[in-house]
Amino acid sequence: MPGDDLSLLIDAARAAGDIALPHWRADPEVWDKGGGAGPVSEADIAVDTMLRETLTAARPGYGWLSEETEDTGQRLTREHVFIVDPIDGTRAFVGGERTWSHSLAIARNGAITAAVVFLPVTGKLYAAEAGQGATLNGAPIHASATTDPDTATILSAKAVVNPANWRAPMPGFTRHFRPSLAYRLCLAGEGRFDAMLALRPTWEWDIAAGTLIVTEAGGTVSDRTGRPLRFNNAHPQTNGCLAAGAVHGALQARLA
Repeated sequence: MPGDDLSLLIDAARAAGDIALPHWRADPEVWDKGGGAGPVSEADIAVDTMLRETLTAARPGYGWLSEETEDTGQRLTREHVFIVDPIDGTRAFVGGERTWSHSLAIARNGAITAAVVFLPVTGKLYAAEAGQGATLNGAPIHASATTDPDTATILSAKAVVNPANWRAPMPGFTRHFRPSLAYRLCLAGEGRFDAMLALRPTWEWDIAAGTLIVTEAGGTVSDRTGRPLRFNNAHPQTNGCLAAGAVHGALQARLA
């Protein structure tokens, strides 16, 4: 049985899906956040409001960090913090695509202890609890055993294949893409792909939940330089993100 925090996140993620799905492919109202931050929809705001009210009421001592809530910095004084992306992959959501997700995590002193990524359209619910393994719809998942970066399959943005990002010769991996960073991490944890790589500064809410899912599935997650990730930073970004099964070290060594 999942612990109390994980059960709380699972219930909240399913409730988020109940709110978001009626807006999907229903021409929701959308705004541009400006500054290159991308779009936000009325569904993002509705889900964020519900999650913030529900989760902080259940755990009043926990801090709050969300893409769609103004950050006051109060979270930095808390031992536990919710780290949430109400809808990860908003462009995909607005465009009527299927692989957007709700990403919910709890960090304790910088380490993720419970995590859920839920894709309402497909019904996939990934979950993990520190020391308890990772699951997809209740069944255990395991990261890939592939070790060769020249034959690996990697989820990443197109810019990652620029040879300038790699020590010569560039690995011959095959690149794939999914719009939700959280889902990309889960697919690496599931072993359907060998790795997920983001080279740009990466927001914590995009990767917090997926990080625990990968590591509890037996994989490794680091920033682009190989350093372990910590969460609830004053500026909530990491220096990229590399998540992989057995190929992690070989891929990281080939990065420029």
